[in-house]
Amino acid sequence: MKLTFIGLNSWLLNIDGVQILIDPWLVDSVVFYGAPWLFEVKHAEPPCYTPATLPSIDLILISQSLDDHCHQPTLAQLSKQIPVIAAPSAVKIVEKLGYDRVISLSPWETYTLDEIIKITATPGAKIQGQTENGFLIKSLPTDKTLYYEPHLATDRSTIDLIDQLGKVATIIAPIVGQIFPLLGKVIMNPQDAFNLADVLQPQWYVPTAMGALDAQGILPQMTRSIGLIDDFEQLLAQSKISTQLLMAQPGETVSI
Repeated sequence: MKLTFIGLNSWLLNIDGVQILIDPWLVDSVVFYGAPWLFEVKHAEPPCYTPATLPSIDLILISQSLDDHCHQPTLAQLSKQIPVIAAPSAVKIVEKLGYDRVISLSPWETYTLDEIIKITATPGAKIQGQTENGFLIKSLPTDKTLYYEPHLATDRSTIDLIDQLGKVATIIAPIVGQIFPLLGKVIMNPQDAFNLADVLQPQWYVPTAMGALDAQGILPQMTRSIGLIDDFEQLLAQSKISTQLLMAQPGETVSI
């Protein structure tokens, strides 16, 4: 398994030769609600891929409808023949862009690709009254599972259900928390991340929602961060679990 961190929430996974692109943001800026005065984020450095330089993609995963996950300018430039698995909130957005095959997955629904990869949607953060997705990505030949959750995984019943579905070898999830005005905590902090690792006991915990970014607008000025990577490392060091932190810089590919 190879993981390439593109930046923010964007990942390219190579699992048993299957190339999976997650929440791609490769061009332009991210603008919430079409209002750059409210929230606009730009790459501080060009991402490692453009739509033209990506390798052949077998599947796209879209975890939520928010612009930093379902980035329409990027999706508009990718091949519309690539199958897309999307959270229900993002399905209409992707369909309007002209994709031939869009599969809607609600929490605990599954999709199998070529008897190689099994995708299970999981309940993610509740944003503006709707529950967004995380994803369990399982290699059927090796029986190893990767869990991707870009926002929050704090519901113990959900985590227990994930644990019952089989051993999670790798978690891709945030560590540095974010509190947004009106929305509250929408990204988990070091203690939340440790609690997740303590239950699922993965071999690797890989941070996401990071990278060199240039944020502008009213919302970023009012957003508060919670905790540091060092705090998570300290919690791991004080515990008896064997989970290891694996940092991937933007543009870096790590093998697991």
